[in-house]
Amino acid sequence: MADVQDLTEKMLSAAKKAGAEAADAIVIKGDSLSIEVANGALEHAERAEGIDLGLRVLLGQRSAVVSVSDGSDATIATMAERAVAMARAAPEDPFIGLATAEQLATSWDVEALELADPAAPASPEALKDMALGAEAAALGVQGVSKVDSAGGSYSATTIHLATSNGFSGGYRRTSTGLYCTAISGDGLEMERDYKGDSRVFAADLMDPREVGRIAGERAVARIGASQPPTGAFPVLFDERVSSTLVGHLMAAINGRAVARGVSWLKEALGERVLPEGMDLVEDPFRQRVSGSKPFDGEGLPTTRRAWVRDGVLTGWVLDLASARQLGMESTGNAARGAGSAPSPSVGNLTLSAGEKSREALIKEMGTGLVVTSMIGSSVNPNTGEYSRGASGFWVENGEIVRPVNECTVAGNLRDMLGGMVAANDGQAHRSRVVPSLLVEGLTIAGS
Repeated sequence: MADVQDLTEKMLSAAKKAGAEAADAIVIKGDSLSIEVANGALEHAERAEGIDLGLRVLLGQRSAVVSVSDGSDATIATMAERAVAMARAAPEDPFIGLATAEQLATSWDVEALELADPAAPASPEALKDMALGAEAAALGVQGVSKVDSAGGSYSATTIHLATSNGFSGGYRRTSTGLYCTAISGDGLEMERDYKGDSRVFAADLMDPREVGRIAGERAVARIGASQPPTGAFPVLFDERVSSTLVGHLMAAINGRAVARGVSWLKEALGERVLPEGMDLVEDPFRQRVSGSKPFDGEGLPTTRRAWVRDGVLTGWVLDLASARQLGMESTGNAARGAGSAPSPSVGNLTLSAGEKSREALIKEMGTGLVVTSMIGSSVNPNTGEYSRGASGFWVENGEIVRPVNECTVAGNLRDMLGGMVAANDGQAHRSRVVPSLLVEGLTIAGS
């Protein structure tokens, strides 16, 4: 951590020397390894190491961001001079600025979050064996014709943020992942599906054979897919895709969108947006979860909060700039990359689980669609009109009867979210714990 901290201090010093009135600096240092196998042998291996340095300088109400991938003293000096020159030419923004000393995080416990696996990184041989195990398991499923790809990966990222008014903090993240994509059938009748798993701690990863088996079974279940009928039907968004609905909700309560007036929920603060009894909670302190963090991208403390409580919208997702624009306080939700200024963003989210299983909701829906995969997206940010390509399974009399593809699901997000029913199958290890969601009366465009 010391080297990345030193680099942030060098950037701040260079910015001051170049004439900046205030500045913040971030360093993101990454190391990754990925392995792919095919036909029982190594297909591709890639190792990458890199570092990104980002510097934001402020001159009054003007600012500029410059990023580089070289930490030499000469490069840092040049980037600071360039950033100051750019800021002088930038238009004024009355809402930009660093946090006050009172707003900054002053203490945190990174170790308690368990963001980095202390075990030795997975070796190329170990990742290869994992991928081969998943591939073999998928091929062992009757009906699988081949495995399109299987692979394992490991990454470690070190982040350090510092500001010219006294904040300095950093942490390290790790991730180990495994995936398998299987194909069933042949020729024009081929269907594919996948299974993947990613964990902060490698020891928590699913058994590769289980990953391969699920990928294979999913691919076989898609054999003979055809279009569903056109009409208005209930739709169950499988746990694999249900978090996208929550993603649309969070985009609509993003402070930047609200401040610009381009949100279909811009007048909904304090109103019911989810069914009664349903909460949507952000918790940045969950252990061994990828979306956890001790402070935000502007050095403010993170906080556990319910964005929706008992179905009612409680607030906007705010960074400092959007909070000032709306006359509010930041919620500690700034995200920051090396090449961009802070912007509002959320991490871990948990939607209240229902009392019934996915299978029980399918029985109750009668005739309708179970969506397991989605492509494309058309969402009107002002009205919430929603339309997405989908595939999955057709349900009749409460039973799955056949796979379907090449259809479109459409509705209005305000109506969809306000009337949905949650199952109890959310995956606790994920950053977004969202169960399968049943929505009534959506328009399906098929055959």
